[in-house]
This record gives sequence, structure tokens and C-alpha cells, in this order.
Amino acid sequence: MSPSSLLDIVRRTPKNNCGQCGYPTCLAFAAAVTATGVDHGRCPFLDCAGLTFAAAPAAVLDELARERDLALVDHLKTKIAGHDFAAVAGPLGATWSAAQPDALIFTYLGQQVSMSKAVLLMNGLAPSDPRDQILLYNYVERGGGPLPIGPWIGLESLPNTISKVRTLAVYGEEPLARHLAGLNSGQRQTVAGQLGAQAAPVAGAALGLIVPVLPRLPLYVIFWGAEPEDGFTARVKVLFDEQVLTILDLESLVFCAERLAERVAELAAGV
Repeated sequence: MSPSSLLDIVRRTPKNNCGQCGYPTCLAFAAAVTATGVDHGRCPFLDCAGLTFAAAPAAVLDELARERDLALVDHLKTKIAGHDFAAVAGPLGATWSAAQPDALIFTYLGQQVSMSKAVLLMNGLAPSDPRDQILLYNYVERGGGPLPIGPWIGLESLPNTISKVRTLAVYGEEPLARHLAGLNSGQRQTVAGQLGAQAAPVAGAALGLIVPVLPRLPLYVIFWGAEPEDGFTARVKVLFDEQVLTILDLESLVFCAERLAERVAELAAGV
């Protein structure tokens, strides 16, 4: 059904230009609703019976992105369908058993992942965000690799990362710094334990952790606390094993840091 027209909406307004919607006239409000997807609920007097409204542009874009992600999930499922799970389990750091030959068990940010060739579960539930599915299927499709042992490098040391370095800072390092700064030392250790992280101290830093986002994809997280007297805020640097691109692509690496920040926030709320 097509969205209602500007005139249809104007007819249902009080037509008194009261301004409660934030627009100077009822006509201006109706124009904003039809042209840019402004929430029609901003007019408390609008009679919506029989009216149809277009989705807000942001909502449309979000839905298109979700549909695109789900299509990619389906594509990645077909790519792992031919994998010999018994053969790839070792390089992935996953568990395989003859009792369930088409299933792999591994951890993702301290959560148990069970992946068959038809179903993916995290802690027994289907992931709500298709981007998690994309990451996990990508990880398995790439086939894993040897245990990462370093050296550890910044994202900027990897090729073609100019645009990704800022994204990593905004969605990964800066949120991590805020979340860790809000915890005391004991609470940080509790969160680290829930993530399965190993201590890796760095001189001058308040905390150094090697966090296994995935079994063959650890992130080295270094946290410096704030020093207000010197004008320094809390900060985090995320480092990667120098062979990390054999495990996942750049986009996935940045997403891993973003998800780590969100997971730390989730765990921090419970300590």
C-alpha cells in the first residue's frame, strides 16, 4: 500500500498550527512526514485511522543492511557445507567428536559456540545479530591456522588499513578504555577471567591482557588509566598477531574489537 499523501495527512491534523509537533504549521509538519519520514507521532492530535506512513529512511537502511547480512550468512553457510569438520577442528581450535560429525564447538568472547552445517548457536541461542553469524562462519570458512605467538602489531602496521585505524579507535579502543576505566583492578580481573583472558603486563600500563576473541584470534589489549594531573584520559591500544590476516580479513578484525568492547560492557555490568 502506498504511503498517504501530504494532503491526506494535513486533513487529519487540527489545522490550527499549534506548534506542538515542533513545526510552525500543520502543512510543514505533514510535508516533513511525507518527505523525510519524520515520526507522525510528534503531532498529538493526528487522527491516524486509515493513514499509511512510509518507513523512516534510517529504518529502511537498517532493514536493507540486515537483509544484505542475512544473504551473506546464507552464502557462507553454503561455503562451509563441504568442509570436513574433523580436519579443520584442530586449526580452528575447535572441538569435534565422531558422535556429532557435522558440528564444531568453540568459544567466542567467553561464550560457547555450537556450529553445525545448518544451525549456529551461542550459549544455546541463535545469535540475534547476523554480523556475529558472518564473523563465525567466516572464521570457520577460512580454516584457522597455527597458534598465534606474536610479534604483536598495531592495525596500522597491516596493509591497506588507513580507513580502518580510525574505525578501530572509535568502535573498539575508545569504548574499551571507557569501560575499563569504570572498573577497579579486582573487577577488571573478574571480567578478564570471564573472557578467558591471560595477563600480559606492559611496563607503565595499568593492564595488559591477551583476550581470545576466537580460539585462533586473540587481541592484545593494553590499558592505561587516566592521569588528570597531566591531562591524559584513559586509553587502550589493541594489538594483533602479525599473521592475523591468515585467520580473518580486516573488516572482521575491526568488528572483533567492537564486539569485545560490547562484551566487556556487558560483563562489567554484572561485577
